[in-house]
Amino acid sequence: MIEIIPNWHPLLVHFTVALFVASWLFYVLGSVAPQSRFADQWRTTARWSLWLGALLTIGTLLAGWDAYNTVTHDTPSHEAMTDHRNWALVTAGLFFVLALWVIARVRGGKNEGVSFLLALTVAVVLLAGTAWRGGELVYRHGLGVLSLPNTGGHDHAEHDHGYDGHADGPSETHVHDADTDHHDVTTEVDPVEDTTARPSPTSPPDDAIDTPPDDGHDHHDHAH
Repeated sequence: MIEIIPNWHPLLVHFTVALFVASWLFYVLGSVAPQSRFADQWRTTARWSLWLGALLTIGTLLAGWDAYNTVTHDTPSHEAMTDHRNWALVTAGLFFVLALWVIARVRGGKNEGVSFLLALTVAVVLLAGTAWRGGELVYRHGLGVLSLPNTGGHDHAEHDHGYDGHADGPSETHVHDADTDHHDVTTEVDPVEDTTARPSPTSPPDDAIDTPPDDGHDHHDHAH
C-alpha cells in the first residue's frame, strides 16, 4: 500500500476540482457557441467530466472525513477544519444533484438549459471557496505537515542552482579591457576548491517545527 501523507484526501481532491471545473468550462463553450461543429463534443465531454467528478468525489469525501478525525490539530485549526468540512458537504451535495439532473435530461432526450448552467456556476463558486479553505488548513494552520524547513540564517544567493546562462559548464565571470583583443588572450581558469567551512546539514530542532501544538485538544470534545 502506497503511503500518502497525511492521507489520500490531498491526492483525490485535485481530480474533483479539475473535473468539475472542466465540466463547467465545456458547458460554457457549448452555450457560447451552440452552432459550432464541436458543440455536441463539448456537451458530451462536459457531461462525462461531471459524472466522473461526482464519482471520484465520493472517495474525496471519505478521505476528507478520515483526515478530519485523525490529523493532529489544535482548537483554532479544528474550527477551520469544521468550516472547510461544512463547505465541502454543501458543495458536493450540489454537484451530486447536478449530476442526477443531467442524467434525467439525457434519459429524456433533452439538453441542459440556462438554469442548469447557472446552478453549475454557483456550484463552481462554492467549489473555489471550499478549495481555498482547504489550502488555509495546510498553509496557514500547518495541518498534515510533518516538518518545516529550518530557514534560520539561510541565504538563497549562496546556492548554485545549476543555471548561469550557458548550456553546461561552470559559471565564469570575466571582464574585457577596452585595449585587449579577445581573440589573442586565453584565460585559463583553474578549479578552486571551496574550503569555506560550512555547517553540515542537520535536522531542525523539535522546537523549530511550526505545527499545531498539543494543547490537550480532544477532537471528540467538540460538537460537529
